[in-house]
This record gives sequence, C-alpha cells and structure tokens, in this order.
Amino acid sequence: MRTLTLQEIKLLASRPGIKRMAVENFLMSMGTNNLITKANLELDAKLYKWNSATIRAIRAGIKLASEGIRI
Repeated sequence: MRTLTLQEIKLLASRPGIKRMAVENFLMSMGTNNLITKANLELDAKLYKWNSATIRAIRAGIKLASEGIRI
C-alpha cells in the first residue's frame, strides 16, 4: 500500500455526510499492511460508531492506496 497524498485524503474527507476528522485521521495514520488496515477499520468503526458514509470514504481511501499492489 502506498501513502495517500494530503489532497487525496482531503477529497475523500469532503464527501457529504461523513465525519471528516475520522476519515482524515484514519487515512493519515494507516499502515502499509492491507489486512491489518481493514481489521483496524472494522474495530474503529464499531468503537467510535462511525456512520456508513464515513466507513465508505475510508474504504475508498484504502482501495486507492492499494491500487496496483497485489497481495
């Protein structure tokens, strides 16, 4: 996984209905292991009670960071 640019993160965080800080913080601090990142998303989403729009934005960010990389 690659590190997302600040511009990419800001674009994902600007989607309607999302918790901007959650998206920005998660995507800025995610690691390079796709499986661990996805597991952390599931745990954080339950713990912080993120709405579906926020989860979708973070998943889109994970997908964008994973493009072109095979596991």
